[in-house]
Amino acid sequence: MVAGLVALGITSYGQADYAFKVLANKGANEYKSKGGAWQPVKTGISLTVEDEVKVSENAYLGLVSKSGKPLELKKAQNYKVADLLSQLGSGTSVMSKYTDFILSSNSAEAKKNRLSATGAVHRGEPTALSVYLPPAQNSFVFNNSMYVVWEAPKAGGPYVVTLLDFYEDVIMKVETPETSIKLDLSDPKLASRKNFLVQVSSNADKKVHSEGIAVKRMDPAEQEKIKKAYAEIAADLKDETAFDKFILAGFYEQHGLIIDALSSYEEAVKMAPDVESFVEARNEFLYRNKLAVQKQ
Repeated sequence: MVAGLVALGITSYGQADYAFKVLANKGANEYKSKGGAWQPVKTGISLTVEDEVKVSENAYLGLVSKSGKPLELKKAQNYKVADLLSQLGSGTSVMSKYTDFILSSNSAEAKKNRLSATGAVHRGEPTALSVYLPPAQNSFVFNNSMYVVWEAPKAGGPYVVTLLDFYEDVIMKVETPETSIKLDLSDPKLASRKNFLVQVSSNADKKVHSEGIAVKRMDPAEQEKIKKAYAEIAADLKDETAFDKFILAGFYEQHGLIIDALSSYEEAVKMAPDVESFVEARNEFLYRNKLAVQKQ
């Protein structure tokens, strides 16, 4: 599945004549080619070295260069693409394979293919609470923190998130009025745990709860592989901005780390809730990984 998406990304977005690709877009931004008219910027388009970009007031653009380097534009003004490219300096980055993955995964064709896929959808019992965590075979976590996110049931909140060991003894409980919570896996109660179960219930109706869903730590050898892969992009990705988190989500997803990918998407959306590109990409991630069902 992943290999297919990567191949699609290389095919669809691997043009040789572009300078930047637009990964995220907010506002009435425009661009024009040499001798052409201004036209709206859309996520996924390519900009050439001869193009010019106009960023509007209170707008935002997240770009990635052909060499794989990210660039954010927030100031309202006109930019020549050639000048933007020169700001990044020389050198290449392997990050382009992750940004290609993001673009191909969120392309119109990918959405069309996902929506046309057939198959029965299990809606669950009326008392079931849907938590956006993957099945056991994909339940590994790399980082020392993670988000648990769930769909609000009709009963509403507040909610209790209960962590249990595999004997179903309670490790800890946390209450929240929100439909998500960030867990610190370095907490003394969790730091030595190689795995645990997550269960979410509604305080408004005790009968409404999720099943216990497994979360497992990666073994040291696999952790080292991810650390090595991350080191290849660390110089260009500081993990400080919403755009960094957005790109990191693609990195984690391509490495099969669904929990870490969702956590990065959640961080991106929380840091920049007005950038619709981040929200849409997070939702597409949930749908294609079958963590959530798109409302018809």
